[in-house]
Amino acid sequence: MKRMIVEIDESLCNGCGLCIPNCAEGALKIVDGKARIVSDLFCDGLGACIGHCPLNAIRVVEREAEPYDEWRVMERVVKSGPSLIKEHLRHLSEHGQQEYLRQAKEFLTLFGYEVPPLEETKETQSRIEQPPLNHQWPVQLHLVNPASPTFKNADLLLAADCTAFVAEGFHRDFRIGRVLAVACPKLDSGQERYIEKIVQFVDQAMIRSITVLIMEVPCCGGLVRFVQEALSRTSRQIPLKVQVLSIDGSLIQEENL
Repeated sequence: MKRMIVEIDESLCNGCGLCIPNCAEGALKIVDGKARIVSDLFCDGLGACIGHCPLNAIRVVEREAEPYDEWRVMERVVKSGPSLIKEHLRHLSEHGQQEYLRQAKEFLTLFGYEVPPLEETKETQSRIEQPPLNHQWPVQLHLVNPASPTFKNADLLLAADCTAFVAEGFHRDFRIGRVLAVACPKLDSGQERYIEKIVQFVDQAMIRSITVLIMEVPCCGGLVRFVQEALSRTSRQIPLKVQVLSIDGSLIQEENL
């Protein structure tokens, strides 16, 4: 079957192993100095390991793969103790995988393991400790001012208009630690001005990075293209990341360009 699954670029991976403890399913291990997937059926394709790779060697792709097997994963998870059981259940809950979560709890109950309450997981504690959002207005790209102190040396999230309405955790998952601008590459006019503003963000506000958040629909690709055009005109180069949401609001792709 074709499904979303993690892919590791071995030319970038240095075998540091930072991804391994951040895969609650135990799908990764170091083999011959490189991180590799133990078996397709242990990887749920949700990409929890991606943000922990310092070399951006991990991404989620769609390819032919064995179906993910929650019960086989739980056989591995319970051997690692209560902390990993909690982490795995939290991972499923946070990504809205209710069917996998049901299967995991069913496994624990059937084999006599305690089902830990999700409100006591590390994720809940981290949410309490998270810094507040950088509240700002305006946010529409035509209206924001690159000369504002808000953008000085900041990380910019440039989001397609629709994303905030389909991603349930938009602020929690994408906004924290970033300043925001929104635009629609299909309906907005004056997009040449958008390119000019992004150049100003980079060369004058000295932003550190740009993350473009778009939907999986074709029209959203225009947002990535005009950012790339702007970066071709800047005097300095900064990291560009593209994150893609499915129409149900799930993060299905993440790529550094």
